[in-house]
Amino acid sequence: MGKKLFWIVVLIFSGCKGISQKNQNQMEETKNKEEVVYEVTKTDAEWRAELTEDEYYVLRKAATERPFTSELLENKDKGTYVCAGCATPLFRSENKYRSGTGWPSFDLEIEGNVAYDVDYDIGYKRTEEHCATCGGHLGHVFDDGPRRTTGKRHCINGIALDFIPDSK
Repeated sequence: MGKKLFWIVVLIFSGCKGISQKNQNQMEETKNKEEVVYEVTKTDAEWRAELTEDEYYVLRKAATERPFTSELLENKDKGTYVCAGCATPLFRSENKYRSGTGWPSFDLEIEGNVAYDVDYDIGYKRTEEHCATCGGHLGHVFDDGPRRTTGKRHCINGIALDFIPDSK
């Protein structure tokens, strides 16, 4: 009985994937992510001074706001959604749709203003979106959006966005 238990434990531990076993692609993606220099670059202290605590943790530490808490979730006004960190235009209101996920969702970004990377933060590969100007974390993009348009769902933390109505 003791030998069987020993071999079961050995088998379980040998099958576990540790961080030291990251594949080469994951390590290269992480390395490349750290090397990017953005047009708007500030120190951590400057970001903390300019952003609210929640904005800081989402934009600079890649946190996720709780679903259904964003003031922008139900916004139906016409205008532009901009980065809360640097005011770069990211999404237009005509590309916003109700996904039911609890976060503002868009089927199309403003080309060139949203950058993409890969993260494995929850154990599998996801496409992360961040502001191409300041590097602020926005959310993730998925392939389960409206089929009649792009098929994409840009699932964005509302706290990472500010809204500018067309009237301004």
